Amino acid sequence: MEESINPTITLGPVSFNLTLLAMTLISVFAVFGFIYWASRKMSIRPKGKQNVLEYAYDFVVGFTKGNIGEHYIKDYSLFLFVLFLFLLVANNIGLMAKIETTNGYNLWTSPTANLGYDFAFSFLITLIAHVEGIRRRGVKEYLKAFVTPGFMTPMNILEELTNFASLALRIFGNIFAGEVLASLLVTLSHQAVYWYPFAFIGSMAWTAFSIFISCIQAYVFTMLSTLFIALAQVDGHHEGKVEEIK
Repeated sequence: MEESINPTITLGPVSFNLTLLAMTLISVFAVFGFIYWASRKMSIRPKGKQNVLEYAYDFVVGFTKGNIGEHYIKDYSLFLFVLFLFLLVANNIGLMAKIETTNGYNLWTSPTANLGYDFAFSFLITLIAHVEGIRRRGVKEYLKAFVTPGFMTPMNILEELTNFASLALRIFGNIFAGEVLASLLVTLSHQAVYWYPFAFIGSMAWTAFSIFISCIQAYVFTMLSTLFIALAQVDGHHEGKVEEIK
């Protein structure tokens, strides 16, 4: 299958991928729109759309609280909730349609199906984890953890790089593979009329499976993000909890 080409615009030394930018904005607006719609006219006794919003929020808090702890979850719950919702939309949006121009430009895709995008996303989570670790423990105490004991310093640094890379590669591999096979099934349906029923059934089944995998990846990415943030804040008071997490 030929590699799709995304339209870009260059401003000075920086090139912007317009498709990824557009899909990111659509995902952000979708999440914002859902939260805004569901949070209007909230009542003490929730019903309807408020129930959906509160259930989703409680679900995210429920599976992340065990990693980050009761004490810190209130500080990160909204961030983790928005992160989870964004990944749900971003992972699945590319499965909804396939739009290409006649000259081969791809106008619709999941932003998380792009390796560079996932590395940037992973870098953001890693940066947040380190900034929060320094903010809560101080620069000296935080850096001391990397060189204690001294002979483990290279392994500690390697662990950070591995965590950063694995967070990106895991979500990229699953989302990209889902879109590639879905595209192949669409291409198969164009080869001959008698292939269409098989391609249609296969496409429906694979899309359903890909949505399931995309939701699992949103769950895993959010779970690992909380774990990395929690590990960056380890001190003598929390060491027992982190050992339990490991």
